[in-house]
Amino acid sequence: MLRVLSTRNLSILFVSFGLLISFEMQAQERPNIVFILVDDLGYHDLSCTGSEFYETPNIDKLSQNSFRFTNGYASSRVCSPSRAGIMTGTSPVIHGITDWIGAPEGEAWRKHGRHTRLLPPTYTHSLPFDLETLPEAMKKEGYETFFAGKWHLGGEGSYPEDHGFDINIGGYESGSPRGGYFAPYDNPKMSQGPDGENLSLRLGAETAKYINEDHEQPFFAMLSFYAVHGPIQTTEDLWSKYRNKALAAGTADHGYEMERRMPIRVVQDNPVYAGLMETMDQAVGLVMEALEQAGLADNTIVVFTSDHGGVASGDNFSTSNLPLRGGKGYQWEGGLRVPFFIKVPNQNGVELSQIASNIDFMPTLIDMAGGDPTANSKVEGISLVPSMIKGQESPRTLFWHYPHYGNQGGDPSSIVRSGKWKMIYYWENNEASLYDLEQDPMEQTDISAFYPEEVLSLSASLFDYLMDNNARYPVQDPEYSAEEEAKVLLRLQTNKREDLEKQRLQMFDENWQPNSDWWQSKVTRD
Repeated sequence: MLRVLSTRNLSILFVSFGLLISFEMQAQERPNIVFILVDDLGYHDLSCTGSEFYETPNIDKLSQNSFRFTNGYASSRVCSPSRAGIMTGTSPVIHGITDWIGAPEGEAWRKHGRHTRLLPPTYTHSLPFDLETLPEAMKKEGYETFFAGKWHLGGEGSYPEDHGFDINIGGYESGSPRGGYFAPYDNPKMSQGPDGENLSLRLGAETAKYINEDHEQPFFAMLSFYAVHGPIQTTEDLWSKYRNKALAAGTADHGYEMERRMPIRVVQDNPVYAGLMETMDQAVGLVMEALEQAGLADNTIVVFTSDHGGVASGDNFSTSNLPLRGGKGYQWEGGLRVPFFIKVPNQNGVELSQIASNIDFMPTLIDMAGGDPTANSKVEGISLVPSMIKGQESPRTLFWHYPHYGNQGGDPSSIVRSGKWKMIYYWENNEASLYDLEQDPMEQTDISAFYPEEVLSLSASLFDYLMDNNARYPVQDPEYSAEEEAKVLLRLQTNKREDLEKQRLQMFDENWQPNSDWWQSKVTRD
């Protein structure tokens, strides 16, 4: 395994809990970087972040040796905008991908039959070429680049290999695993696997294989799981394991409650989703084991995060993000707060309260690779290295802009977080809600009426940000009918919720199975 000489000494002193910790990467070794991105993973979906149902031992071990940002955020509540944020270091209002690519815009939104007050604006449908990407920046620093998994940032001509990745395995325009999580796959960017092969394990194995190859330069490898996005699928053995675990713990009398527009899951007891989680965790284990076997663990930075909160409403209603409110597609913390780990070689794990966003990964990794994190003036994110050095929180203000209705029940809104304050501005009624996240982390009490000056100040900074960056906004639907919308909401509150409760209980039946071959994971071999 070849290691490349660097002219920069990356000696950094980290201060944590009053202790001086020495982090020193030898001058002759620039770090390799492995970036692990999980799709739809909620903040509390890991054992290490509070789940008592899902089992994630490999990720737990990774987190123990990582800088853990407890106020780490996705730059959007849905996938494509957030992924573009990671790739470019800019938020959706800058790169223009404000909704997941493929979502209806304008009058086409009416086809969803939700009868909402507003129509969403148009948005950019592929990663802009005028913004430098993270892999392109890493190549400038002399890195090889590798990508495996979900892309969802454009079609032909805008694939990973068109934006700086030397190798692309499995990344194309699809936002979900066409053909499911078991081979045979329907993926034009990946060779077919043997019948019954698991997609997450395949992507982990491909990444591990790349790590073990000879490299003339340091590498930047991105493992971007399709999991744990729907369709949620697992094996019969894992379903049985988690079914028994749920029953042994005692099942709740109900699994769903109503949010503003849709039912939302309030318990973590889905045995299929739990199995999907465990297999994803096993794939992370393959990658971490490969680093050890290749002798690279002491010279590799590992990032682990999710593109947004877990799916509690809509899609497959897979998980609960409690005690955080909401989930994927929602404006609350459950839709935006994510696991946010940065593992630095030979360092003990440290928990940091610094407010951070996934737009910060680009400048942070450039900084840690020996480059200048401020060289690209278009990048909004900041290097988190100073925060890791100081071990303390620095003032930070973050903005979000999502002028769309989430499939999951979220509202068109823009958000600003500054210190303990979080303000949500709703475009339907042009009103703001204010929360003190230190006192009310579940966002249950709107205190805007008690702090009008804070609302005015936050509103001014938010509107200035949106105006300065030519944000697009939703518009009133001239065909809006309050009566029709009320009918939709009533159906969701009654029929939909009842159906969801029945489906939840059916998964606990010992004779339940999704189909005859468990998504082709039951394979008979000669």
